[in-house]
Amino acid sequence: MPPSDKIVHSVSLYVRYAETDAMGIVHHGSYIVYFEEGRSHYARARGNDYAEFERAGYYLAVTEVHARYVKPAVYGQRVRVQTWIDEMHSRALTFAYEIVDDDTGDVLVTGTSKHICLNRENKVAHIPAAWRAWGES
Repeated sequence: MPPSDKIVHSVSLYVRYAETDAMGIVHHGSYIVYFEEGRSHYARARGNDYAEFERAGYYLAVTEVHARYVKPAVYGQRVRVQTWIDEMHSRALTFAYEIVDDDTGDVLVTGTSKHICLNRENKVAHIPAAWRAWGES
């Protein structure tokens, strides 16, 4: 369950056939793509599209991903990716995720991804203030 003391944004999507295996079950790697969609939606909802972040000369390199698979999602199922910032530091942040069945609310997958901020020269950089402020709410 997402924390009540954090800002959480959700995006719903349907499981596509290409994301599943021969049994119609979502391939474990596809959930990482769902995490990415959750992050992108989170940034847009907070008013700072990730594309704008990159145009400003910054990148969030993934340094670690963790996923706990609770129940499988299947082709055609509508799922909701709930995303929030778990930790914020001057140069790094951690997003947390919960993927649920959009109809029943059953938890399917939980996880986190850690990121380091880089500039155009691939040097570690401070996360811009507008994004760092997200960790305060």
